[in-house]
Amino acid sequence: MNMHLKTLVDVFHATRLQSVLNCESLELDDYGLQAEPFVSPPKWHLAHTSWFFETFILKPFMEDYNVFHPAYEMLFNSYYNAVGNQFPRPQRGLLSRPILSEVMAYRDHVDSAMADLLGQDNHQERLSIIQRCRLGIEHEKQHQELLYTDIKFSLFRNPLYPAFLTENVNHHEGSMDPVAEKVQWQSFTGGLVEIGKSLAPREIDTNDLGSDVFGFDGFLFDCETPNHQVYLSPFALSKRLVNNREFQAFIDDGGYQKPEFWLSDGWAVVQKEQWQQPLYWLDLDGVGMEYTLYGLQKRQPHQPVCHVSGYEADAFASWAKARLPTEQEWEYAVTQQGHRPIEPSKIFHPQFCSDSEDEAVEKGLLHLYDRCWQWTASAFRPYPGYNPAKGALGEYNGKFMSGQWVLRGGSCVTSADHLRPSYRNFFYPQDRWQFSGIRLAK
Repeated sequence: MNMHLKTLVDVFHATRLQSVLNCESLELDDYGLQAEPFVSPPKWHLAHTSWFFETFILKPFMEDYNVFHPAYEMLFNSYYNAVGNQFPRPQRGLLSRPILSEVMAYRDHVDSAMADLLGQDNHQERLSIIQRCRLGIEHEKQHQELLYTDIKFSLFRNPLYPAFLTENVNHHEGSMDPVAEKVQWQSFTGGLVEIGKSLAPREIDTNDLGSDVFGFDGFLFDCETPNHQVYLSPFALSKRLVNNREFQAFIDDGGYQKPEFWLSDGWAVVQKEQWQQPLYWLDLDGVGMEYTLYGLQKRQPHQPVCHVSGYEADAFASWAKARLPTEQEWEYAVTQQGHRPIEPSKIFHPQFCSDSEDEAVEKGLLHLYDRCWQWTASAFRPYPGYNPAKGALGEYNGKFMSGQWVLRGGSCVTSADHLRPSYRNFFYPQDRWQFSGIRLAK
């Protein structure tokens, strides 16, 4: 979806529709699945994204707005303490009521009210409505990605290993070019560089809901700001992501049994959880398999290794006599290469190099956005001068800046609008259910 060609109203409705379309492959019984507390049921995602628009836009700014159901404020509040109490996250799968048709009616109710509010050109809080609506759109796109990762984890717990999608993901089977088999490196001189982004203050015509206000440079999450300078020593990044064949070599060399490769906390997790291989890897009748959104597939040696934790990524890097990049190195390297718009592949599993990509090996970094998120060695902390929003919306990112690691890039299930050099994703280093992979640095 190109923000430059659509108005805010168009993008709002298209985004809301996309969430529903992403659920078309679900059976009715799937909408309430929650295998673990850290994932949410599809039905909850559909309701919570509606709650966001209702709570932060319709209630404060729409005169005589009729709340769809007063209990929804608590049921679908994710973590905003300033809003009020929340239904316990580990129990979201117990919410058999409201039923799906009621959740869809809730979405329709919110969409109708939002259309009315966005049509009020003379509203005295017009600018705030526009800004919060844009945040709500980007928030919903984040939940569209979470829908894929969460349902994959929950379906994997079913010993039938059901497929969420029906196409065969491995239509690129084969072997890589011998040149691309080897890890190649792209060197960068570093120095004093600028990291992050800042939105320059400017006059906004609130009657214009078009591209000048809502283009690529018109929105950033607060944790991407402000821009600031850092000093980088010379470094190099691997041109492609670590693949399954390489990670299998780490396993075969006893990588999960040798504490010398692991951070102390990571080794403790390995022992507690008895990890032996990445999440979704299976060995059935002597055949290496991998669970995907398309069901069980034969594991492909040259596809990027995926669904590894930050601890596993760090251990592999240590074993490979390398390290993970810092987020500043990653952003600087990508900025030096130049950002190119990414067309979504619509293949919801990371693919390995195609022939055209092999030809580009000498031209720079590959797989920056459309395969796997890439773990960095950086803690998710505020940039110098970080200034979160006042009130409940200040909880969007700021409260999570403790104990989590930054991932950069994007994955095969990430919204195309989020694929930019400055975007900072973040998860705890033990998390594996996201489409997370490894790029090496030295």
